[in-house]
Amino acid sequence: MPSSSQLPADGLGIAIAGAADMISGLFRSAIWNQTIPDELRGRLAGIELLSYSIGPLAGQLRAATIASVTSLSISVTSGGVICVIAVIVLASFLPKLRKYDVETNEFAVEQRRIRKSNT
Repeated sequence: MPSSSQLPADGLGIAIAGAADMISGLFRSAIWNQTIPDELRGRLAGIELLSYSIGPLAGQLRAATIASVTSLSISVTSGGVICVIAVIVLASFLPKLRKYDVETNEFAVEQRRIRKSNT
């Protein structure tokens, strides 16, 4: 059982995770606005909403299932390990996302050209 002396460190960890989530949200929003054609935004917003709705529920199901079969510690640790592995795998399969640059990304350049021609 964790002691109350760990509470400040736990709070700091949660604050850092929240700040990182805010920053990633800014990047997602910028990439969204620069690369997705206007006529597809509604459809993609629906898919995004679906992923935000299902993601936490799937994570809770995974955590509860592993905790019921093993222990809470293994459940929490395995979730972190699975997350790190997923990030590494996705980063290796999505080099364009990892190296995204608004000035050179083909989709951002195309959308900028289209928007400029419409004005």
